[in-house]
Amino acid sequence: MTPAFWSGKSVFLTGHTGFKGSWLALLLHALGARVTGYALPAPTHPSLFEDANVGADMEACIGDIRDGDKVAQCLKVARPDIVLHLAAQSLVRHSYENPYETYSTNVLGLVNLLEAVRKTDSVRAVVNVTSDKCYENKEWPWAYRENEPMGGFDPYSNSKGCAELVTSAYRQSFFHPERYRTHGVALGSARAGNVIAGGDWAADRLVPDIVRALLARQDIIIRNPASVRPWQHVLEPLSGYLALAEKLFAQGPDFAEGWNFGSTEDDARSVQWIVDYMVRAWGGGAWRLADETGPHEAHYLKLDSSKARARLDWVPRWSLATTLDSIVEWNRAYAKGAPVRTVTLQQISDFCMGTARAS
Repeated sequence: MTPAFWSGKSVFLTGHTGFKGSWLALLLHALGARVTGYALPAPTHPSLFEDANVGADMEACIGDIRDGDKVAQCLKVARPDIVLHLAAQSLVRHSYENPYETYSTNVLGLVNLLEAVRKTDSVRAVVNVTSDKCYENKEWPWAYRENEPMGGFDPYSNSKGCAELVTSAYRQSFFHPERYRTHGVALGSARAGNVIAGGDWAADRLVPDIVRALLARQDIIIRNPASVRPWQHVLEPLSGYLALAEKLFAQGPDFAEGWNFGSTEDDARSVQWIVDYMVRAWGGGAWRLADETGPHEAHYLKLDSSKARARLDWVPRWSLATTLDSIVEWNRAYAKGAPVRTVTLQQISDFCMGTARAS
């Protein structure tokens, strides 16, 4: 991330009311960007968007990404330099219950946005955010690279694989790098894994479930204690998305492709390891197994981010221990009634000032 680059840039951010979108909106504000958001109302209560007053420093359109006419109108009015697409149905278990909503949001919503980009001549760079779950997961022990096949077992994961295919098709058909001088748009995609941080109140996600139980002094209920995930603070991939957007804006076709932003090998830990660490850091708590395990979820999945390290100079800054400590700190402050915006912006500042992984 380069503050001088982002100062004064016009950014269209979809999904700005969600957990990741709220952190990204505050990060962009800290970097001096002018942000227009497009999203449905905050998806949870409480929500980081509301508690941190994220909307105070940005323009916003409240709407459904599946409403193509509204997306196009809002993008036309905003006339952004850069588009960051985070709007999505992002929960695996919810996708089993609502597959139509998942596919229409994550696939057709993306088509609506890219069609709007085609009609808006101010846009120079687009980053479509998908997921590590876009890959065909074979449960193997090594990390997935950007050229691995798309797939996805469940509707959510599969919809993200579909979104990657849509991105590729639009890149080849309408934003081809070899015709960049004609259309002027560089389109990239970004894939990240299990992002965690303070302010996430989503249902059926491990860290929010842990936090809710700790705050309520109840047992933590977990389903798959042996499942291994590549955990990372939400600011890690967000900084990668911005590094990619900078390159797309400045050097266009050379970076118009898919990119992984994953954690280090050391930060791939089991669910039980995460729970035990947070209980110790919190100073008390207990967990037990759920009575049912729920639908299929991947047991092991991690990303190879060598390309981002080599070509974007992107590296993770915080260790998993530092990340979990920051979550405990954020939620302790929240429980005491501290200003959520101040706490969140301070953690953003701490992250941006750090150049090496803390331990």
